[in-house]
Amino acid sequence: MNVTIDKNSGYCFGVEFAIQMAEDELAHEETLYCLGDIVHNRMEVERLYQQGLRIIDREQLAELHDCKVLIRAHGEPPETYALALRNNLELIDASCPVVLKLQNRVKHAYDASKRQNGQIVIYGQPGHAEVTGLTGQTGNRALIVMTEADLDQIDFARPVTLFSQTTKSTAGFYRMKQLIEERIALAGGELDSFDANDSICRQVSNREPALAKFALQHDVVVFVSGRKSSNGKALFSVVNKTNSRSYFVENEQDLDDEWFHGVESVGICGATSTPMWLMQRVADRIEQVAVGV
Repeated sequence: MNVTIDKNSGYCFGVEFAIQMAEDELAHEETLYCLGDIVHNRMEVERLYQQGLRIIDREQLAELHDCKVLIRAHGEPPETYALALRNNLELIDASCPVVLKLQNRVKHAYDASKRQNGQIVIYGQPGHAEVTGLTGQTGNRALIVMTEADLDQIDFARPVTLFSQTTKSTAGFYRMKQLIEERIALAGGELDSFDANDSICRQVSNREPALAKFALQHDVVVFVSGRKSSNGKALFSVVNKTNSRSYFVENEQDLDDEWFHGVESVGICGATSTPMWLMQRVADRIEQVAVGV
């Protein structure tokens, strides 16, 4: 059996940067707090916990004073920075540059929309850390949409500016754009008042065609990702659509030996939040199965 790890899978530069910053701090700090999971991958969170990284929520953040807190790649809303000033917290800011640029665009668009009685709409997952940071740029007035039913929130007679969470599906974004255009036409509105911004990270979107090609090259595909990863869910749907013998696992313990009986080629790939060391562990376990067979 030939087992191949997709060389294009693994951390995007934003996640890699955040983890490197955490490791650099932990090299000379016993404890470093992180607001939310540093990455949506349980195995990596556990690895960094052993080094002293402690995950906290927003309520716990409010109780901290005079210490260091890591801001992960997803970014944060303005109120987090205001709280840090009040509580004398030193922020180790690992916000992804792509996310920071998008936050700035959303803020400028929101300021402009107020003059036009417009609405900011974000195609993203409600409650996701990045979406929380984006809506924070609008004083939490942005409308969040994931499904066609969510579009009922929008007043299509007023101007609409659409953005996307950086890790969402490109196809999903353009489908949402089309649905909004149809709703505007039905409401008798003007398409000129609709501004759609494809703000999906190209390091993420470019993986979709590459993963589809990779999935076709193997009899069985094992996709490794944290179950909470929005990007993982989106990328696995691409793989599974291309190769029906695709399986989603969090780690090597989720593997089923029967998946590999009579199989000549196995491909292993993952999300932008999946560490390469974890994909290697999955590969090692599959190779053990091959020896047993």
